[in-house]
Amino acid sequence: MTFRLTIDKALCKGCALCAAVCPAHVLRMSQTLDVHGNPCAEPAPDKVCVGCQMCALICPDAAIKIQRIE
Repeated sequence: MTFRLTIDKALCKGCALCAAVCPAHVLRMSQTLDVHGNPCAEPAPDKVCVGCQMCALICPDAAIKIQRIE
């Protein structure tokens, strides 16, 4: 099964909770800052999402969506 991880950068405030709980280490904090001066979460290009949804559950701003791709 394959999963698509999407992060709404307008909602992400850069708390890094998602990166801390991801068991596959798929998420990292970007080097680019948002309009408020915070780094946003982003998927690491060399990692594969396992679909556990831990990141989406812990995100206080509901900025993360995970979709299963058939």
